[in-house]
Amino acid sequence: MTAGDRGTTKIADRVVQRIATRAAAEPGDAGGVSRTVLGMSVGRGRAPRADVSVHGKIVTARVEMSVAYPSPVREVAHQVRERVRERIEALTGLTVRQVDVDVSVLEREAKVGTAQRPVAGARTRTPALSGASSTGAMS
Repeated sequence: MTAGDRGTTKIADRVVQRIATRAAAEPGDAGGVSRTVLGMSVGRGRAPRADVSVHGKIVTARVEMSVAYPSPVREVAHQVRERVRERIEALTGLTVRQVDVDVSVLEREAKVGTAQRPVAGARTRTPALSGASSTGAMS
């Protein structure tokens, strides 16, 4: 009996998205961002947000998150990028081509994920670290 005779497995994009969201929240200094309506914050985000696109066996992901002050933003973003890549590949068998990380809020306290006020004016987009292009693709 060949593999094709046994059936196929389809992993929904939503499943991959949830894996990415949970993986992004694993590093202790990474957290969510608040939702906005007409430019005003509405509540606090509990977990980072993730969007994924699955084409065949290839995944691209984008994570929007906050980082706790005074954590090193680049280092936390790198940890999140690698954790998301590792978890998706380990749990699904899919190949992650790229993980973009957008740090849009710097949290005032070290306990990210609880109700806190962001540091005023702190909006940062993280560039990729060495070994990765500006979009997170490995070189």
